[in-house]
Amino acid sequence: QVKLVESGGGLVQPGGSLRLSCTASGVIGSLNVMVWYRQAPGKEREGVAGITSNGKMNYAESVKGRFTVSRDNDQNRMYLQMNNLKPEDTAVYYCQAVSWEGRDYWGQGTQVTVSS
Repeated sequence: QVKLVESGGGLVQPGGSLRLSCTASGVIGSLNVMVWYRQAPGKEREGVAGITSNGKMNYAESVKGRFTVSRDNDQNRMYLQMNNLKPEDTAVYYCQAVSWEGRDYWGQGTQVTVSS
């Protein structure tokens, strides 16, 4: 069974940086797309950044130029480098992975709080 675990969240001041990690275990073969989502209190979950197995990336407009997604296919890990963080980036960040067979998996989330 595939399990995703996020880490790296925490409290940071506006303008600061954090690096989130998502580690997938129990994977046989490689994963297709991996995506970071976030959900702020009272809001719907939204896609933040995604990356395919061959490295094609896409970003939400709100994070372009500040966030960078990357992955290590050998380790089945995905990262999200977040710079110049803003209070509106405060949310629980979730990792999603989609297998080549079309199954999707979710992590439990990691809290990111941007506040002075």
